[in-house]
Amino acid sequence: MPKRKVPKRIPKFSSEREELEFWQTHDTADYVDWSLARVAVFPDLKASTEAISLRLPASLLAEIKALANKRDVPYQSLLKVFLAERVVSERARETKAMPNTTLPRTVRPSRR
Repeated sequence: MPKRKVPKRIPKFSSEREELEFWQTHDTADYVDWSLARVAVFPDLKASTEAISLRLPASLLAEIKALANKRDVPYQSLLKVFLAERVVSERARETKAMPNTTLPRTVRPSRR
């Protein structure tokens, strides 16, 4: 039976960039004994997404699919990116329009 090779020690990295550059030029087989790897099982893991039904005009959906095809991504993924970007821009606009000040109180007319 062949003797297993002792893996090298993984160096300590000062940043993610340094780690990224290291792994781009080094093979993990020298640092990890993959024969000891196990498959992780998460039996109670629930999906972090929620299915919705959304009606769109056929022409809009066709445009979205064409854009997704040009970018070589699924159209549902592209829609998620578009929605996320828009939410970020709307939140930014809200914070610019309403800095950290209290809103004026709305006074209702009395019902007499």
